[in-house]
Amino acid sequence: MLSYLMRRVLLAIPVLIGIVLVVFLLLRAIPGDPCTAMLGERATEEACERFNEANGLDEPVIVQLGIYMKNVVTFDLGESVRFSRPVNQLLIERLPLTTELALTALAIAVLVGVPLGVLAARRHNTFVDTGTMALANIGVSMPVFWLGLMLAYVFALVLKDTPFALPPSGRLSAGLSSVPYYEAWGWQLTEGSFWSKFHEYIGNHYIFNNLITGNWEVFWDAVKHMILPAVALATIPLSIIARITRSALLEVMSKDYIRTARAKGVSEWSVVRSHAFRNALLPVVTIVGLQLGALLGGAVLTETVFNLGGVGRALFDAITGRDYAVVQGFTVVVAGVYVIVNLLVDLSYAYLDPRIRLE
Repeated sequence: MLSYLMRRVLLAIPVLIGIVLVVFLLLRAIPGDPCTAMLGERATEEACERFNEANGLDEPVIVQLGIYMKNVVTFDLGESVRFSRPVNQLLIERLPLTTELALTALAIAVLVGVPLGVLAARRHNTFVDTGTMALANIGVSMPVFWLGLMLAYVFALVLKDTPFALPPSGRLSAGLSSVPYYEAWGWQLTEGSFWSKFHEYIGNHYIFNNLITGNWEVFWDAVKHMILPAVALATIPLSIIARITRSALLEVMSKDYIRTARAKGVSEWSVVRSHAFRNALLPVVTIVGLQLGALLGGAVLTETVFNLGGVGRALFDAITGRDYAVVQGFTVVVAGVYVIVNLLVDLSYAYLDPRIRLE
């Protein structure tokens, strides 16, 4: 088990290095440059020279790459040209929203998609199976930006005078604010230290922060604001998870040991729960891990539609403004999260399948 873990960890290192390299080079292959994006098309050559020198863009690309690699190792992601702030600080402010959105969407996708897949497999070739898979196909086919606009229209306008009304944009209602738990509890943090930044990052998760501080008004308001974007973002992963769960369970249900369990008189529910479901989990766990990466990427459109100030929205603004530091930093962090999640998925294989532990 330890050797399996070490192999997976070592394999993750070249993946991260490759991501940094590809993102760094692709950004510089995009037409345009930061000077023109920030100073305008009429910027003089002298002004661009001063701008590039001030931001380290006058060095050869290979030198810039070496400096950036060195900084990444020390967790220094540079400074944003557009926002004139360290990228690390922008991440502390923007990443919590995207994390909340992605995890909420993933929870919806798993909690709804897996039972739908099990139900479809148990009612194979019936109206339930056909209807469930038809809904899954519709869910996969709907673009996030269109679905987000339709949800906002229905729940914010059509149902605005009903108990089902939901806010169409933003993170909190006007007049409400989220007080970080360390301030609510009177903690004294050392400004600029690692732990102060860590607590600031955790405190920017509005739902979790107000849950542990007992600020129920802000908590429920944050939950209401999260429902529509999370549902819009979860639709495609939910449909994929439902289809994969159905396919995996149908394959397992045709095995000899399932027929043996049925021949012994074991109830159908016990057969599914105790014999089939766990053995069908490997492809389901795989697709759940992959979907988290898709959710983090899909947050760009979702945050734009619902006017949320997360990583996705910041990436959109940074790409249009050729803000290399922000795009590189945010992409590296999201990729790092994706690699860690897939590492956890690999470790879950060893738990679900004893044969992997014995390899």
